[in-house]
Amino acid sequence: MKPVHIGCSGWNYADWRDRLYPKGLPTGRWLERYAEVFETVEINSSFYRLVRPSAAENWVRQTPADFIFAAKASRYLTHIRRLRELDQGIKRFYEGIQPLVDSGKLGPVVWQFPANFHRDDERLESALGKLPPGKHCFEFRHESWFVSEVYELLRRHGAALIIGDHPERPFQSYEFTTDWTFVRFHYGRRGRNGNYSKTELEEWADRLRKWRRRVEVFAYFNNDWRGYAVENGKALERLLGLR
Repeated sequence: MKPVHIGCSGWNYADWRDRLYPKGLPTGRWLERYAEVFETVEINSSFYRLVRPSAAENWVRQTPADFIFAAKASRYLTHIRRLRELDQGIKRFYEGIQPLVDSGKLGPVVWQFPANFHRDDERLESALGKLPPGKHCFEFRHESWFVSEVYELLRRHGAALIIGDHPERPFQSYEFTTDWTFVRFHYGRRGRNGNYSKTELEEWADRLRKWRRRVEVFAYFNNDWRGYAVENGKALERLLGLR
């Protein structure tokens, strides 16, 4: 059986006070507390601004030796440049997260595309050839990308197709393109206001049990409002007998 890693997309949310973070706990210790509950986190802030190496060094110090950080690639690369002229942008992105690389705590790098970015095999293949060593995964949000030719491109470069769970994207496929997969839980279908219902989580637990026979799984809850991500993540951990 392959490992399953479950966490949340980010950890610095004010409405997690009194849900995950005890009253009076300073924000500088929130990651430390988060790491007592989950073994991995997706860094959302790296999507909006470059990470300062000093911040990444603090993250390394505040987490256990086996903790895993998934890092979202800068939106400048995915939404503005749209994978064009990546060399300098990738260099600057990795300069900020280098402490995570050096510590061995960097897991997958998440490349999230905008919904109006249509399929472009040539541009994707060029970008794949420029990526540094490590785990890379791609979240496509336009249905034109979900075809066998794109899956084969990812396979050739050892990159994963992100499984983005959201009711607005019914065209999302469950395709494995390498020996690991990445799930982003955006919005529950049957729970209230995006919360995942008990039956949804049970269905996902059954699915992940089957998948882990073939692939390592990284899974993150992105429904951060009202503490749903925390509760859904902990519930899925319990269903899978983790932690």
